[in-house]
Amino acid sequence: MSSSPTRESSTPEALDHVAGRWLARHEPELGRMRRYLHARPELGRQEFETTRYLAARLAEVGLRPVLLPHGCGLWVDVGPRADVALADATAPGRDATAPGRRRPTLLLRADIDALPLDDETETDYRSVTPGVSHACGHDVHTTILLGTGLALAARHARTPLPGTVRLLFQPAEELMPGGSLDAIDAGALANVSCALALHCDPAIDVGKVGLRVGPVTAASDQLEVTLRGPGGHTSRPQNTVDLVYALGRLVTELPATLTRLVDPRTALCVVWGQVSAGSVPNAIPRTALARGTVRLLDRDTWRSAPDLVERVAHQVVAPYGAEVSLSYTRGVPPVVNDPGVTHLFERAAVASLGPEAVVSTGQSLGGEDFAWYLEHVPGALARLGTRTPGGPTYDLHQGRFDVDERALGVGVHLLTAAALLALDARAGVGPQNPPVRQDS
Repeated sequence: MSSSPTRESSTPEALDHVAGRWLARHEPELGRMRRYLHARPELGRQEFETTRYLAARLAEVGLRPVLLPHGCGLWVDVGPRADVALADATAPGRDATAPGRRRPTLLLRADIDALPLDDETETDYRSVTPGVSHACGHDVHTTILLGTGLALAARHARTPLPGTVRLLFQPAEELMPGGSLDAIDAGALANVSCALALHCDPAIDVGKVGLRVGPVTAASDQLEVTLRGPGGHTSRPQNTVDLVYALGRLVTELPATLTRLVDPRTALCVVWGQVSAGSVPNAIPRTALARGTVRLLDRDTWRSAPDLVERVAHQVVAPYGAEVSLSYTRGVPPVVNDPGVTHLFERAAVASLGPEAVVSTGQSLGGEDFAWYLEHVPGALARLGTRTPGGPTYDLHQGRFDVDERALGVGVHLLTAAALLALDARAGVGPQNPPVRQDS
């Protein structure tokens, strides 16, 4: 409840009241918004209709969205700086406490793109676009952020927020390079002091929130190695360069050698997805190819990985005389949750959902381009439970993926509470609780 007619405090009751007040009137609409988006998925950098839908819904409550380049994705500010022109924005992480400078801004981010997968669900809101579906839950992320923005806008209309919340609806999370880099280049991190995001987790029951301090998702890069030689007959391998044999040594020894050159706690993992050479059984080919991914959990090791991988690849192949060319494509850094921001998420979950809602989440070697924001500002990614208790688990990136839609309201409660706590923390208030405990 509000502590006075003019100010809503950040007590647990008030934090829950802000989202609860909006959801009491709009929760059915939240489900309709999610189903509308789910039925109309769009691939990365093609999210034109999704962007138009979001912009129109935000404009209905007086907000002024800023479109990202090419019309895919947008951001909008809620709070006392919502009417500040983009030209007034400054570099990421600017000290807003200095004289004449503006307050920091909290970033809440959702990804809006879909996957090139058929929707195999049997719902009345299944995808109407063949070969495209929201099989990673981005429709859920988008709906939750939209609901959070509308709830915060309603709160700001009643009582001004003590700072600004920037809602970022980001395109192309599933692509490489991802849409986070587009958003950063367009100025979405201007004045931002920290960043928060949610991701569906079908392994966690609805109503629960998975949190973890430190690395929570992995860096994910792509690797392509091409070997070349003069070719020859399989009866005389000594007279040429046996590329197939050299390729076999490369695909087994490169991953194994790397694990002995870095700290095991980085969880460095090279896995090949394509290996090819030759077309007939009795001819040694002139080219051979291996493509795969490089994943790891440590930022420093990630930054040095391209040089290390190239050096080891040349060393493994050198005895066989093959020419080596290597292409290493940066994907995303690891998501490393900041302790302070993670603890803020925990306090928000306890205040809005109850202490039993917080669970420890494990690490994943999947990539998430929310990590690029955390290269500039502190932040945290939370896992949102979407599984019906006792029900089936529909894994991410599978055509049958769906969620328990009660997770929508849970997400709005959590993000709204986290935003209010973060803004009050910048003003020097807000409780300090023990840090999130991790599994040993």
